Amino acid sequence: MSDAAQWQPRASLSALKSRADQLTWLRGFFARRGVLEVETPVLGRHGVTDANLDGVPAELTPVAGAPGEGWLQTSPEYHMKRLLAAGSGPIYQVARVFRDGERGGRHNPEFSLLEWYRPGFTDVDLMAEVSDLVVGWLGCARPQVLRYREALLQFAGLDPFVATDRELMRRCEQWLEPEQVMALGRDGCLDLLMSYLVEPALAGVGPVFITGYPQSQAALARVSVQDGVAQAHRFELYVEGIELCNGYWELTDAGEQRRRFEADNRLRRQSGKPVMAIDESFMAALEAGMPDCAGVALGLDRLLMLKLGTSDISDVLAFPLEIA
Repeated sequence: MSDAAQWQPRASLSALKSRADQLTWLRGFFARRGVLEVETPVLGRHGVTDANLDGVPAELTPVAGAPGEGWLQTSPEYHMKRLLAAGSGPIYQVARVFRDGERGGRHNPEFSLLEWYRPGFTDVDLMAEVSDLVVGWLGCARPQVLRYREALLQFAGLDPFVATDRELMRRCEQWLEPEQVMALGRDGCLDLLMSYLVEPALAGVGPVFITGYPQSQAALARVSVQDGVAQAHRFELYVEGIELCNGYWELTDAGEQRRRFEADNRLRRQSGKPVMAIDESFMAALEAGMPDCAGVALGLDRLLMLKLGTSDISDVLAFPLEIA
């Protein structure tokens, strides 16, 4: 089919109306709670170091005071944290974000993300607010809480904090060739077990928060020792087996954050990915003093998919990548 024949939107008119209703409902939810709506750049000077995320670069014509290249943002996180450090108070944003190499039933390279930050909240406090938002929009049951360790023990039959690297690799060889498994590393193997064994099982248990991730998967979350092992104050919400959001009790230690960024870049170098420049403006905001807070990013397209009962993200996008 020629490009000219694909001018019509993929999503139905009813889906487009439901998206508009979603935005109206969300803005009312945050207005009632005194959370300020903000906007931050879609095009920024820096990408992210996270080895699991690939940004979309943008070439620019150099002008006075501006670089000749930039990145479409994978998340508004760094800019929003700069606002927090400047004294914004609680904030939220409905953002268009971009992640290269992601296309499938639940992925489009460009998608809608709801991100918000709550000064004075812990991860537990924010989980309660996430529950209020998701239950209020979907009309589903309130999520139960399941520790990451318990989830892997129950659905994959191993303890992620005790299992050896070799044990993890052997489990993953049922899906990949040995050399592919070797390239995954420990966290990659754990992610594969989550995707192939845990997430499908979660589809049958109702809404559920997974908490207490390994320290190596903390990203920008703080870490503490719980049950004798270092665990991240991070949570993810699954509804019908679909990962809906990722939240943290945020790390505010600038020195530790820099060490994590440097570790990310070592992983990127080992995997053949380009090393990413650290966003020094974000680091300066942390050093100036970002308030103790919790934050979360929630996929609005997936939330709409759940509302409409579809398993294909194209059903809720006016123009997915193939016809954009």
